[in-house]
Amino acid sequence: MYDITIIGGGIVGLATALRIKEQRQGLKVLLLEKENEVAKHQTGHNSGVIHSGLYYKPGSLKATNCIRGYRMLLDFCDKEGVPYDLCGKIVVATTEEQRPLLRNLFERGNQNGLIQNRMITQAEIREKEPYVVGLEGIWVPYTGIIDYKRVCEKYAECFRKLDGEIRFGEKVDDVRSKTSHSEVVSASGKVFETKLIVNCAGLYSDKVAQLTQPENIKVRIIPFRGEYYKIKPERHYLVRNLIYPVPDPNFPFLGVHFTRMIEGGIEAGPNAVFAFRREGYNRLDINVPELMESLAWPGFRKVATKYWKTGMGEYYRSFSKAAFTKALQGLIPAVRIEDLVPGGSGVRAQACDYDGGLLDDFSIIENKNAVNVCNAPSPAATSSLSIGQTVSERVLARI
Repeated sequence: MYDITIIGGGIVGLATALRIKEQRQGLKVLLLEKENEVAKHQTGHNSGVIHSGLYYKPGSLKATNCIRGYRMLLDFCDKEGVPYDLCGKIVVATTEEQRPLLRNLFERGNQNGLIQNRMITQAEIREKEPYVVGLEGIWVPYTGIIDYKRVCEKYAECFRKLDGEIRFGEKVDDVRSKTSHSEVVSASGKVFETKLIVNCAGLYSDKVAQLTQPENIKVRIIPFRGEYYKIKPERHYLVRNLIYPVPDPNFPFLGVHFTRMIEGGIEAGPNAVFAFRREGYNRLDINVPELMESLAWPGFRKVATKYWKTGMGEYYRSFSKAAFTKALQGLIPAVRIEDLVPGGSGVRAQACDYDGGLLDDFSIIENKNAVNVCNAPSPAATSSLSIGQTVSERVLARI
């Protein structure tokens, strides 16, 4: 009998497992992961940015966990020898219409305690990023780059040193509720008895939550794929560090941007297109049952109706390298179509409610059997230890 069974070996599941064992080493804690290694999906496919908390509504779970998690992450990496680089980034307004949005973003950063941010002029933009064309910008010195898969591997190592158990290749198929405990049933036929379940299943978090309380889960995970290009090495000089546009306040994605990677290279992107399967990393990846589930969800149909123009633009960029290049040229006009080679892609687990709301904040749903982390969007990787602390506190209050 396990005290706690955590489902999902991404960065949130691993951070939660580690935080629980750090506080109560005597508990018997199991982490189940369906793949053969950690960070196989969302965590292992992200852009490796350490976020500062600039974008998030003051007081929201996103803001509080990002700001607290940022410091926790850096302290952990310093202690455990995980490399990172606080290289800073600029957010650039390229049109007059974006200037008020940029200043609102700067004020939000101040409200979130980012007092070292500063507004920069057109000339200062060129000093930091000589090939960027913008009217004004924000310099964010807190932002950095890191390899989050390496962070996950270190989380797993530390968890195991505290006698935590990880089992790979164990896809959860069912949860059976008993009087005093639950039985977690894997696809291999194994049954794991546990007092409490912690669901950190990412792209399948709603599916696992439905196993623990089918009548009360009012959100569905809608997968959105982000596709990247890489800039050819001989053109890396176009980008020194991180360059972001002013985000559309009505769309929960940051827009195409440029990111220097910790292991070397420059990524450009991503776009954001509806994926035809939850782990659909390529355009032709289709899972018909998953696709039909997404299309049947009333909330998704409302989202599609509301954002169809934006969505069509994202799909156009997905299939047209010229259109993708044009979007990047909004920040760096010198970028040419021949500078770009195909990069990787990732799929974001975007929670969507019944009424068509795209959940912008973290969502944690509890019942007598489980604590379900049903929405953990970016900056979940930066925030991972803080989210893990938040979840562990809820868990330990019940054990």
